[in-house]
Amino acid sequence: MVTPVNPQPLDRASLPRRLASALPEGVRVRVLRAVYGDPRAAAELVPLLTDRQAAGLDPLPTEPAELAPSLLRAHRAEIRLLPDDTRLLLLLAAADQYPVATHAFLRAVTAARLDTRPLEAAEVAGIAHAGAGGVVFRDAWTRIAAYESGSAADRRDVHRLLARVLRGDVETPCRSWHRGAGALGPSGRLAGELRTAGARARETGQPTLARVLLERAAELSPDPSEQARLLARAATDAWQAGDGDRARRLAAATDDHTLTGLIALRAGNATEAFDALLTAGVQQERGNGSADGREVTRENSAPDASAPAAHLFARAAEAAIYTGDLRRCREAARIAERTGIVVPGTLGGLAAAFEGRYEDARDLLEAAAGRCGPGGDPTLLVHAGIAALLLGDHTRAATATVRAAASARALGATVTVAQALEFRAYADFWTGRPQAGAATAADALRQAHATGQDNGACHLQAALAMFAAITGDADTCRERAAAARSYALARGLGLPAALAQWALAFLDLTSGRFAAAAARLRALAGFGPGHGHRAIRHLATPHYVEAAVRTGDTRIARGAHADYHRWATVVRSPDDLALSARCHALLAPGAEAVEHYRTALDLHAHGTRDFERARTELLFGGALRRLRSRTEARDRLNSALEAFEHFGAPHCAAQARAELRALGAPASPAHGVTEHPTTRLTAQQLLVARMAAEGATNREIAARLALSPRTIDHHLRGVFARLGIRSRIDLVRLLAEEDSS
Repeated sequence: MVTPVNPQPLDRASLPRRLASALPEGVRVRVLRAVYGDPRAAAELVPLLTDRQAAGLDPLPTEPAELAPSLLRAHRAEIRLLPDDTRLLLLLAAADQYPVATHAFLRAVTAARLDTRPLEAAEVAGIAHAGAGGVVFRDAWTRIAAYESGSAADRRDVHRLLARVLRGDVETPCRSWHRGAGALGPSGRLAGELRTAGARARETGQPTLARVLLERAAELSPDPSEQARLLARAATDAWQAGDGDRARRLAAATDDHTLTGLIALRAGNATEAFDALLTAGVQQERGNGSADGREVTRENSAPDASAPAAHLFARAAEAAIYTGDLRRCREAARIAERTGIVVPGTLGGLAAAFEGRYEDARDLLEAAAGRCGPGGDPTLLVHAGIAALLLGDHTRAATATVRAAASARALGATVTVAQALEFRAYADFWTGRPQAGAATAADALRQAHATGQDNGACHLQAALAMFAAITGDADTCRERAAAARSYALARGLGLPAALAQWALAFLDLTSGRFAAAAARLRALAGFGPGHGHRAIRHLATPHYVEAAVRTGDTRIARGAHADYHRWATVVRSPDDLALSARCHALLAPGAEAVEHYRTALDLHAHGTRDFERARTELLFGGALRRLRSRTEARDRLNSALEAFEHFGAPHCAAQARAELRALGAPASPAHGVTEHPTTRLTAQQLLVARMAAEGATNREIAARLALSPRTIDHHLRGVFARLGIRSRIDLVRLLAEEDSS
């Protein structure tokens, strides 16, 4: 198949202002993909888009004549100036490459005893040249123009010629394609041949080839009902191959619940996706008389009108996960159990967990997480990764999601690759790999945009907001989180909405804005389906407890921790138990906290969340400082500082340095780094200074820190004296310099 050029960053100088700035990021990427990366074609296409297409609500055009008509006309006129023999060779080469790459040009030339010397005229004109494997066109649009410049009769003739020279068994689908392209009119026999060839292409991991074959089969089929079925399958193959715009256009010509649900799951309203997929699953089960209880296998990993009910319920589970709708999660689990359909344990596990049946949830999730072997079905591997994340097993989660992406690539299921990487981001976050995680998430974001998976892109935006929070990039965090929440709230996507809120809360927590962090985290589940997510609130409980303790409002935090501890005890995750012990320490008075911190660090030693281990050491070091255990406090704080510098988490590193300064043992600056003036401040002074620089009045700062305005005034006078400044304007400048350094 012709492979579109990978989307490249847009050249703002060469494109209309509307494309360079006004169009959503996803639409910009899809535009460039649709026009094979050609900025001239992109510049022509953008003014032709409707308002709904420009907003990403309707699919983009897919036919060349709709994408760049003027550019195509100019190329066709250029080709028509060439000699007839040259144009015939270019037509033959183009038919061999577009829209299916069959690599039969040289064999066809030999079989027809054609002279290739006329290609010199095309080379002189700069249109194409002869290469080792055939003809190399100047660009994709020249190739398309060469094909469209031929008459209908000439095109049929070259397709028939190519079909004759394609003889090997592996070339059967391509031979069928050329036979179908050379047909004069409707033919049930050829339609059947193309349908069979399409099924074979799908089985061999070539969904794009399958889509082309089935589209042509639909054109040749004399049976309208068969045409609809073929188009539905073609739409599914287009979606699996990552051609979201074509999939949506083809789906519009069908009335298929599965297609509607699949596309809505990744590019529409997740609640509507759940309803459509659940309906399709029930209909499929009833149509089969009995769902035989088998989970979907690799051979049927691309759902279509004949997808097993188990696979459709698995997709419905994903929709429930994205929305955070407990009621729908329970509904799907009940229907699956009543009908005897076995689906990945993620669905039942979530339902059980939300109902507080933690032992049942653990068993179901453990069964799902165990299906993470290499070469498996990518959907089941994604579910295995989600289950492992919920169990706190981030090593297995990373393995499952990486294998899901690899399996999807092997099957040609481009659309699943980005989805697998969405959940890989959580493992990267927990295990303290913000730079690597952000790079992976950014790459997945481009893939999600290019393939029309706007919901997945929203989830990845939220993940990138979290990585930005870890690395202290406040502006990027807020920008990413705002984009994710705006889109998520419009589409009922509770998961990315909650993750974005968590990212903002973590930024507040590591910047000393404890009341704001506590308020954000307390509200995560209270927003309801499509706005918040109980799973995210659960995962964020240790951060909530920390923020709540800092503000002195621990009543709700104690209840949240009790539930978190019960789950950690059931699943026996060393990291979850470590974080629960840290929460115990934070909520315990004075010296009683020390043993809880020691327990937490012992448990961290058996886990994988190195970043949270460093935060535990930071909190422990602060507690030891207040208890005047200076030597151990210094050791713990220096260990935390070293870890934060390794992770690239400057806000957390700043907290560790502030604690060391308060201890009277300021940390040495990193090699080659000049110490900033703010390192002269105590932890409390730095906290007050940051609030003041953000515009808070003395009274507001006092209220947030539970101190008197007179105390805040005293702290600010000390800040100004230590920094050698006289005004809040100078303070804003100094802190901005520190954040940008």
